[in-house]
Amino acid sequence: MLNLSDKVKKIIIIAATMPLTVRLRVDLRRKWLARLELGIAQRAHLIMIAHPKSGNTWLKVMLSRLYQVRFNLPDNVLNKSDEYSRQYPEIPRLAASNGYYSYEGVIGDDLNVDNPDSTLRNKQILFIARNPIDIAVSWYFQFTKRQSARKQELINHFIEHPIDRHSISMWDFVRHSDIGLPFLIQYLNSWEQNLSNCPNGLIIRYEDLRAQPVKTLTLITKLMGESFSEEEIRQAVEYGGFENQRQLESKGFFKQGGMTLRNPKDTESFKTRRGKVGGYIDYFNPEQIQELEDLMMSSLSPTFNYHPID
Repeated sequence: MLNLSDKVKKIIIIAATMPLTVRLRVDLRRKWLARLELGIAQRAHLIMIAHPKSGNTWLKVMLSRLYQVRFNLPDNVLNKSDEYSRQYPEIPRLAASNGYYSYEGVIGDDLNVDNPDSTLRNKQILFIARNPIDIAVSWYFQFTKRQSARKQELINHFIEHPIDRHSISMWDFVRHSDIGLPFLIQYLNSWEQNLSNCPNGLIIRYEDLRAQPVKTLTLITKLMGESFSEEEIRQAVEYGGFENQRQLESKGFFKQGGMTLRNPKDTESFKTRRGKVGGYIDYFNPEQIQELEDLMMSSLSPTFNYHPID
């Protein structure tokens, strides 16, 4: 097979299936993209697993910045898999996945705690956790304002009750949809179990990355087997800061789908939306907040150490 980049392979799969009927298109994309997803993970030095809106893009920005500076690479292209290693083999390959939805579930299946034949278990694996109520709110905005039609189609054919992005309310999405808070709690609990069986697994919290970015980013680079000075880490953290990323995104600086500008007039549609810890309290009334927090406290593993916002 031609030595194509992971990005090009994905584009070919999407383009080749575009003219097909919805059912056939979804089936083939799930099959072929799953094969590609697993291959990317098997070749990767670090597998980064996180639910959308858990800070994974922010972390990729900071990790990419470390190598952009060291190797004088373009700063508007993120390292998502082999973007950098194809030019500089010494730069670690990444695999970033949610490990669950549609074709990305191949990663979750491989790393399932009960799978004795895992091909990925001994790799360096990073899981990013976040308060599931904050995820749910940001996930609502992502799903209704940013999600590509292709990804939305795959997710809606994957879940039992498809979601109409144009009509669903935030409360119905967060509290009652198949991908709302009850599912997100289950998602976090499942990955805690999966990582317990991975000798090189590490769980970090989005909140800790916000509170102590230099310390946490240093910990992640050590998991990768990399060595960066404190000054290099600090510069990457500064570059990845919320205000700088918001400014760059608003100018249409980034050229990749995950960070490209959607609607400059709607700040809730930005990839760099708020970055606020506990921001969910701004979107619900006191009774709703109480219901969501009670659900989290009764069902989420205490390992994550999340509590109601004071």
